[in-house]
Amino acid sequence: MSVKKELYGKLENGQEVFEYTIENTHGVQVSIITYGATMNRIICPDKDGNMEDILAGFDSLEGHLTCPGYYCGQTVGQYANRICGGKFEVNGVAYQATQNENDKTCLHGGGEYSHAVWKAIIVDDDCVEFSYLSPDMQDGFPGNVETTVTYSLGDDNIIQIDYKAITDKDTIINMTNHAYFNLATTKRGNVLGHELTLNCDAYTPTDADSIPTGEIRSVEGTAFDFKTAKTIGQDIGAEDEQLVQCRGYDHNFCINGEIGKLRHFAHVYEPVTGRTLDGYTDLPGVQLYTGNFMIPEDIGKEGIPFDKHYAFCLETQYYPDTPNQKNFPQCKFKAGKGFISTTQYKVGVKK
Repeated sequence: MSVKKELYGKLENGQEVFEYTIENTHGVQVSIITYGATMNRIICPDKDGNMEDILAGFDSLEGHLTCPGYYCGQTVGQYANRICGGKFEVNGVAYQATQNENDKTCLHGGGEYSHAVWKAIIVDDDCVEFSYLSPDMQDGFPGNVETTVTYSLGDDNIIQIDYKAITDKDTIINMTNHAYFNLATTKRGNVLGHELTLNCDAYTPTDADSIPTGEIRSVEGTAFDFKTAKTIGQDIGAEDEQLVQCRGYDHNFCINGEIGKLRHFAHVYEPVTGRTLDGYTDLPGVQLYTGNFMIPEDIGKEGIPFDKHYAFCLETQYYPDTPNQKNFPQCKFKAGKGFISTTQYKVGVKK
């Protein structure tokens, strides 16, 4: 096991951004940059032993800066996903968060965590910790929040992300990582042929602004049923209002099992390369996003243009708009306490 630190780039103000690469004894690597505490690369073998990067994203810091709306691999907070109108209450006090999506919704906490430069320390030869202090009322969220995100890589090929965000005021916190996966790499095209299984009996339908309606709907007999393996593309074009308005999947799925316990929520298999991806989390939900708004005007790694459905995201989370949906599992945290969670992604090969 080893960790390597290199200069990745500089912001316009001269602030340096570093990349940390963890490598296990099998040659599997995960790289994280301090800009956005961003998971930037995952290099792993295919069934023939070829080592390739399975994350869609950018080759340089410039790509992240010029295409910030993708949040490629970035840590997202203070509230991941959407809040309706950016409005929420804590202890009866009304707050207004930044409305950074169509001047309507608050998306990914206004982008604060994703576009900050985090401090980093090497904890061990398999682990790097990133830290950031979010000031009280930044983007409308109460509380000074001391946040750490720790990435580790084991010889079992599990990439573990440990989140810890402690607040000094009662507040809402919901964090995730916005990695875009393509197990065949984007040079082989879109992800519609990937086979996906989700341990989810229900999902949360949304309105035209991608805000949950409050309903928790069974996936049974719908295009949202991934309880048994099927390709991402099998039903993505179905005449389902939910899919039509989002141009594909961009929905929160309700993970089966006890919230707070680490449990298996996803299995993905890519038949051309044989690569697999398994997801585990202690959070209640996962957002399946199928790159519906990726466009070829934006250039990704190796100079390959993005395109629709070139990658998928599995963003573990509390449900979107939770503070305004009282029937959802809640994510309000008391002063002195906070959001503590673990998500794992395991890479593998099926020969």
